[in-house]
Amino acid sequence: MIIYPHREEVMKQLEPFAMESLASFYGRIDTNWQPTDFCPRSEDKDFAREIKEIQERAKALSYEVLAVLIGNMVTEEGLPTYESALFPVEGIHHLEADGWSRWVRSWTAEENRHGDVLNRYLYLCGRVDMKQLEITIQYILADGFNTQTMDDPYRSFIYTSFQERATNISHRRTAMLAKKAGDGVLAKICGVVASDEARHELAYKNFVAKFFELDPDETMLAFEDMMRKKIAMPAHYLREHGQEKGSTFTHFAEAAQRIGVYTAFDYAEIIEALISFWNIKSIKGLKPEAENARDYICSLPARYKKLAERFKPAQRPHKYKWILEYA
Repeated sequence: MIIYPHREEVMKQLEPFAMESLASFYGRIDTNWQPTDFCPRSEDKDFAREIKEIQERAKALSYEVLAVLIGNMVTEEGLPTYESALFPVEGIHHLEADGWSRWVRSWTAEENRHGDVLNRYLYLCGRVDMKQLEITIQYILADGFNTQTMDDPYRSFIYTSFQERATNISHRRTAMLAKKAGDGVLAKICGVVASDEARHELAYKNFVAKFFELDPDETMLAFEDMMRKKIAMPAHYLREHGQEKGSTFTHFAEAAQRIGVYTAFDYAEIIEALISFWNIKSIKGLKPEAENARDYICSLPARYKKLAERFKPAQRPHKYKWILEYA
């Protein structure tokens, strides 16, 4: 059943644009980076030595940098859930080789490398209880998550525009901390993942810009709705073995705040960046309801920055089951 018939028409009109975007935002698979470009290959004669080098460098990573890196990896490993959330969106037809379905599959193919390379690094670094981490990954997939987008392409791509920017920030800053700790290989890994996220962010923002051109009132109302609900982080159900759903996410978020990987200020600044990119303040001819929605949206960055100034994360780091005692 089509819930948003006008959205369906807009998506159909933009299908050629989605097809064009494949070439603009995705490289060729045979020339793209792969996890083996950054992690030792078992067929190499220096395999054992390279693993020892990874483990020596990893010793310099602080407990909380390692915890945030793990949280970032688990977030990336939730990819099957994210793909399954996109295919029911109005205008994306799972069984057809049109621009939108090809976009989602190509996005999934690129994103799949992120969890693979981070998982492989953590497996080799010698500081992680991989059994505990594997349990967490299975939890994150079994528990799923709710984007609150209701299969609406406008809400869905507003969500992904926000989330791709958030993950770009988180991986990029983790790369900086890894480099500071002397782990140049991990810095490169997090850097290439961040670079992918930045390209994906731009693509989704371009799609939403088209929505604003073709259907400004409804897109503005969708933007307002997502902001009122607040953007749920993909790992918001993060948990460890034997714990309640979502119980570990607060600890992960507070660690990211403490070490500056992703902060409350970033949430405000992402909203500000989206307002700027979509030229929200310059859109003409909106209906009164959409005008009110715009006023609300434009008030948010200042409001969230004030809240961020008062936000104080807990100062005692959580003891994670993932991280080995002796590390």
